[in-house]
Amino acid sequence: MKYNHKEIEAKWQKYWDVNKTFKATVDRSKPKYYVLDMFPYPSGSGLHVGHVEGYTATDIIARFKRQKGFNVLHPMGWDSFGLPAEQYAIRTGTHPAETTKNNIDNFRRQLQLLGLSYDWDREVATSDPNYYKWTQWIFTKLYEKGLAYEAEALVNYCPFLGTVLANEEVEDGRSKEGGHPVERRPLKQWILKITAYAERLLEDLTLLDWPDSLKRLQTNWIGKSQGANITFKVRGCAEELSVFTTCADTLFGATFMVIAPEHPLVAKLTTPQQKDAVEKYQKLSAAESDLFRTELNKEKTGEFLGAYAINPITGKEMPIWIADYVLMNYGTGAVMGVPAHDARDFEFAKKFNLEIIPVIRPDASKSPECVPEGLSVDELTLKVLRGDLCWSGEGDYINSENNKVSLHGLTTQCAKERIVACLEGLGCGKRAISYKLRDWLFSRQRYWGEPFPILHYEDGTKRVLGLDELPLTPPEMTDFKPTGDGQSPLARVRQWVEVVDPKTGKKALRETNTMPQWAGSCWYYLRFCDPLNSKEAWSKEAENYWMPVDLYVGGVEHAVLHLLYARFWHKVLYDSGLVSTLEPFQSLRNQGIIVARSFQKNGNIYVDPAETVEKNGKYFLKSTGEELKTLVEKMSKSKLNGVTPDDIIEEFGADSLRLYEMFMGPLEKEKIWNTDAVSGCRRFLNRFYDLAVSEKLSDKDTPEALKLGHRLIFGVTKDLELLQFNTAIAKMMEFINEFSKLPTYPRSVVKMATQALMPFAPHVAEEVWQLIGCKEPLNTTPYPVVDESFLVDEMITYVVQVNGKVRGRFDLPKDQDESSILAAAKNHAGIIKLLDGKNIQKVVFVPNKLLSIVLE
Repeated sequence: MKYNHKEIEAKWQKYWDVNKTFKATVDRSKPKYYVLDMFPYPSGSGLHVGHVEGYTATDIIARFKRQKGFNVLHPMGWDSFGLPAEQYAIRTGTHPAETTKNNIDNFRRQLQLLGLSYDWDREVATSDPNYYKWTQWIFTKLYEKGLAYEAEALVNYCPFLGTVLANEEVEDGRSKEGGHPVERRPLKQWILKITAYAERLLEDLTLLDWPDSLKRLQTNWIGKSQGANITFKVRGCAEELSVFTTCADTLFGATFMVIAPEHPLVAKLTTPQQKDAVEKYQKLSAAESDLFRTELNKEKTGEFLGAYAINPITGKEMPIWIADYVLMNYGTGAVMGVPAHDARDFEFAKKFNLEIIPVIRPDASKSPECVPEGLSVDELTLKVLRGDLCWSGEGDYINSENNKVSLHGLTTQCAKERIVACLEGLGCGKRAISYKLRDWLFSRQRYWGEPFPILHYEDGTKRVLGLDELPLTPPEMTDFKPTGDGQSPLARVRQWVEVVDPKTGKKALRETNTMPQWAGSCWYYLRFCDPLNSKEAWSKEAENYWMPVDLYVGGVEHAVLHLLYARFWHKVLYDSGLVSTLEPFQSLRNQGIIVARSFQKNGNIYVDPAETVEKNGKYFLKSTGEELKTLVEKMSKSKLNGVTPDDIIEEFGADSLRLYEMFMGPLEKEKIWNTDAVSGCRRFLNRFYDLAVSEKLSDKDTPEALKLGHRLIFGVTKDLELLQFNTAIAKMMEFINEFSKLPTYPRSVVKMATQALMPFAPHVAEEVWQLIGCKEPLNTTPYPVVDESFLVDEMITYVVQVNGKVRGRFDLPKDQDESSILAAAKNHAGIIKLLDGKNIQKVVFVPNKLLSIVLE
């Protein structure tokens, strides 16, 4: 008998489907485990093998947890609203609903070919009215709590696409969808007040088992700063400018002001002589993205308004400029320029020949990281005092004394306190906390999105629709092109827009904007708890049992906004008494991207890899022998380097693909795809299958076999608990190498090995399980218990120290590497608390003995 992957995989996929093997129901007799993928947008190009990595990882954990006695919820659905489907509809005349259905059917087919253990009865799609009815209902809760409001806001607007775009949908001033120019334009928008939750979003990160790098991204995006608001009077004008600064102690060195080109006071502060130049600059900056405008290496530009602010401490006049490096949506949209001690201000001052007044004499001993390489302390001090170099570190205050206040001789913190106290006494400043986080622009001018459940009356009042009026579905349309005047395509359908409110009898207008794609993905994890409930978004019983998500896995591209928005909605729902947990995702891991080689010939034309040949590490075009340019890039259809799982499954089988995806390297690292290497995993599965049909299969145990079996289970279990899939597979391959040398193959050990293999390669494991005569369901057969007597010579106690103190001891197999011990330490409850928010300065590793962590 030979291993035939096509027959075996088709057989077991049918079995799982018919028997509802992975159906999850509330069962309080078992501990629950909720493992979730960041659900995909079902694009027309389908899945490529890069997508498969995260789905395989969560499936391995789901299957392993079932073996360990957990009641597992492992669902899948579709983030199916969005701009790409609408643009496809415009190009082809195909309704987005039809395109989306076809794409979902293809994605589902591909995922099922992989043998993923989803409970398909829980499948949801954000574009299904039965789903977005509840998205609309959640919006009404936000509105009722005062967290949804309308206001004119400066947005990224793409005239060609006719819609507002999120910052993440814009690259180098153009839309990622189609590459069309994007401009900054004021539009009336629905906005969600996420800033009301800024502090809680920051504080509650400590509750989460997330990578430190991801927590830092969230922390930096929220951007909490403690400082002061300072009010500057304007010469000859009743207007005042407000600035938030964390460096009030440098106010004596403030020599100019810069405000955002969009600042509402620009027109009032601009003199007639400067008007043309200022308006021209405003137009140019409106076409730039926020990311481009704040790029540190970008050459500084700006225009003088002709107006002057008054420094409230020195009384000196400060020229007021506009410059694109200041954003209206951060702080107050105005900054005080302190060029001697801020790199951006220094560059700006040098560019426009503005005054530079140093107010801090550098102290290199306090801020050694700020000292430029190659400069002595004396040279550094001289350059700073001459205004030839910017110093952003600590030091002694100079030029910071007058009849109002003196900072000389103070520490930095004391200087900040004294200057703010002085400003408060003068009535022109006060202590303040600021956040980088801005309220969430929530409107899109699209058809293919959730309609807002809002009625606008003629007198300017509004009413949100009640649950009995939901879902509010969009009208049937065939023309999805934007209107050209900043409105959604829905605005064309007047019979849908203009209504008489049945509850009040008043004439009303429906909202013609739709919600962003983020809306449906903010809460889908909750709907998965109770997806067939037609009376509630979820039942209290189901939410209370399944939540929070125990393990959430997805790409780093969602490391900030998706998670921030979902956490915000969850906290609002918690405050409304609708969910029982403070946070939605208890543990989260990002998978690294899988990249592939792509090939270009003259003119940067991409070449199909099938048309290439490799010689001595170089690649050539088969037909002409032309040498090709080789690149390692993210997989995409346009670069001809995308590899579909269908092709790999056809040739090698789904189990081989699953194994290879996990064997390529650590889950979180970037990896390079190599189709030829899949064959190695296929050979391993051939050898494993051969165990079950070998004449050496025996019912008699042997010490040598038991030793190999128990060590395999011990090692694989530890690796799975740390999500170290690649090393677990390596242990299984080592097991096969050693086990195959034995004179007999004890059935009990083959059974143990099959249970270890099952989460990774479930089809062949099910077949082997059946071939060796096991009758109980492999999916839920309890995982083998390790007999530690077989591990004696393999076990080592590793001691972990933090800043010289012993904080943990770990009994692990000998010869573990530093990264494995460090990972174990980071999963230890007592050590996690010590590491939280701190940087690791140094790690000392003594093999088989000690790991010492030194924190900054």
